[in-house]
Amino acid sequence: MSEITRVAVDAMGGDNAPGEIVKGAVDAVNSRKDIKVFLVGQEEVVKKELAQYTYNKEQIDVVHASEVIETAEPPVMAIRRKKDSSIVVAMNLVKTGVADAFVSAGSSGAILVGGQLIVGRIKGIERPPLAPLIPTASGVSLLIDCGANVDARSSHLVQFAKIGSIYMEHVVGIKNPKVAIVNIGAEEEKGNALVKETFPLLKECEDINFIGSIEARDIPQGLADVIVCEAFVGNVILKLYEGLAGVLIKKIKGGLMSTLKSKIGAALALPALKNTLKSFDTSEHGGAPLLGLNGLVVKTHGSSKAIEVSNSIIQCVTFKEQKINDKIRERIQVKE
Repeated sequence: MSEITRVAVDAMGGDNAPGEIVKGAVDAVNSRKDIKVFLVGQEEVVKKELAQYTYNKEQIDVVHASEVIETAEPPVMAIRRKKDSSIVVAMNLVKTGVADAFVSAGSSGAILVGGQLIVGRIKGIERPPLAPLIPTASGVSLLIDCGANVDARSSHLVQFAKIGSIYMEHVVGIKNPKVAIVNIGAEEEKGNALVKETFPLLKECEDINFIGSIEARDIPQGLADVIVCEAFVGNVILKLYEGLAGVLIKKIKGGLMSTLKSKIGAALALPALKNTLKSFDTSEHGGAPLLGLNGLVVKTHGSSKAIEVSNSIIQCVTFKEQKINDKIRERIQVKE
């Protein structure tokens, strides 16, 4: 039997908690026998949600946490003051080795702060980046960083490139992944001060497959597997990506339903269309891991439904099986 992956899930975090979070956890354990979930939150509330479902009781435990960190709270203060919050209690399960990973749709700031203060950084990691998989014409690419380090330095971006390469090779299965830095042109001399400083450093890295700059319009084409940028740029790319995809899907559906003739055509094309639209649904790829920590921390959208929660839990299995943290330690120690 496969080794069990133990995931602590923040049952109280997100717009749709605890209902969709609990359902996602149930869906995950019902689809995989090698997952153990710790649902962390207000025990009575969580157990009431769980009572609606049928699942293997040995695969889900409820861990009580009386407090909830709200999105508007100052992250550092919330982590330090709310010791019995679902985020802090769940992260401590990872810190103490009870759980291998943590998944939450809660406060991004609290998750970023808690990840570093509680779970802790791998020695040699300067700044852990958030790195979601985004859909492209050729599959998926890793956008690193998308929200953790707004004021990054060139040395941080070099580490992001190395960490991202490890993740894409061993979690996604892309050999020798192509790495590119986000820029406003293909020429090496273009870009702001950070990009100009980082570009030659990436060229010198022998342990990554650096292909140069990538413009935003080329990201959806899948021209690079690892998209390197600081968090301000990455977050703008991610939010525009998600918003535009939503509008296009809505427009396509509206156009297909506009006339009787288009409705007939839509009925014939529906199976293929559903598969195409599904491939550009970011929820299919789980959450964004905060890479470079001593344990896996995964941030899902605040509006996550059960499918994204379930996929985020399941992605933790591959992360553990491939020993990603050990590989990151080995790679970063080359510099140290």
